[in-house]
Amino acid sequence: MLSFVAELYESLPDDLNVRRPERLDRHIKLLCLEAEADELWSFVGCKANQQWIWIAIDAETRQVIAFHVGDRSRRSARRLWGKIPAVYCQQASFDTDGWGADKGVIPATRYHVCDKGANCTGIIERFNCSIRQRVSRLVQKALSFSKSLRNHKGAIKHFICQYNLEVMGLA
Repeated sequence: MLSFVAELYESLPDDLNVRRPERLDRHIKLLCLEAEADELWSFVGCKANQQWIWIAIDAETRQVIAFHVGDRSRRSARRLWGKIPAVYCQQASFDTDGWGADKGVIPATRYHVCDKGANCTGIIERFNCSIRQRVSRLVQKALSFSKSLRNHKGAIKHFICQYNLEVMGLA
């Protein structure tokens, strides 16, 4: 791989360019944050090497607040939860599709399973479509795929950082 691309991936911010809602500082006790969490399938090298992209997104700002690439286990759900900013862990309610791995990781008081057709995970499902369309290595039937996990994670992180800047009107 070209070294400048690897350097770009390494230089990306760990905070994913997430900007806290402006009203948060003044009204923190009145603010109710809403987030959505989901995972999408991908692979590295060959389809047998499945990698699941776990994502949490702020429902109001539509910023991706955290992501993790791993398997589809509770361990990966915990790793995603560990990357979510503290303010969301403490105050946000999380809408999910009810995949069993995230149950017990997200506190029960913050965890909400959406019924099919309820459209309470519409924002993250739309994001999943966008990332698949704009990151060619995530298209399920494609010639361009990641050959290394490091580059796979880097490409996803690059897209998310740029996406967050665009959503906030900073790009």
